Amino acid sequence: METQPRRTGIAPRTLVLIIIGSVIVTVPVIVGALYATGRLAPAPTNRQEMVHDMGSSVMPFDLDETTHIFKMTDTGGIQQVIAKDASDQEQIALIQQHLQHEAMQFSMGNFSDPSTLHGPDMPGLKGLEAGAAQIKVEYTALPNGAQLTYTTPDPQLITALHQWFGAQLSDHGQDATDQ
Repeated sequence: METQPRRTGIAPRTLVLIIIGSVIVTVPVIVGALYATGRLAPAPTNRQEMVHDMGSSVMPFDLDETTHIFKMTDTGGIQQVIAKDASDQEQIALIQQHLQHEAMQFSMGNFSDPSTLHGPDMPGLKGLEAGAAQIKVEYTALPNGAQLTYTTPDPQLITALHQWFGAQLSDHGQDATDQ
């Protein structure tokens, strides 16, 4: 006796339309949920957006709540990070903690954090790594953040510091300013 396939009562064409309709409804719901939870975000459209988005992987403070200030000097430069809200003690503490750590790392020639964020070919970076022993990096707490002061007698390292500052100014865009 030959068995016949069991009929579900739904025509194959109708079944295909039900499946397609389910996909059309389900996919946007899933994508919307992923986007709303931050698990899916549009790709950054430029380098400044990329650096801003990646900033939290290197810096513990919120780039939207802080400003980087870079001042080039005749002997190196001054880098400040300040909280936009001078009463935001959480951001200020995170800034101070981070810049203290960076001062120690930079003094030892370890510029891995800027390299991670800005790329290993960041202007001035290789010179700073090689000449770190000739650069004094001084940390100072500020009421609204902190600063690092870089000084060196070496003109090539001063140039490297200025190139490095310029690259950060460019990459951080609206999150940074110069003086």
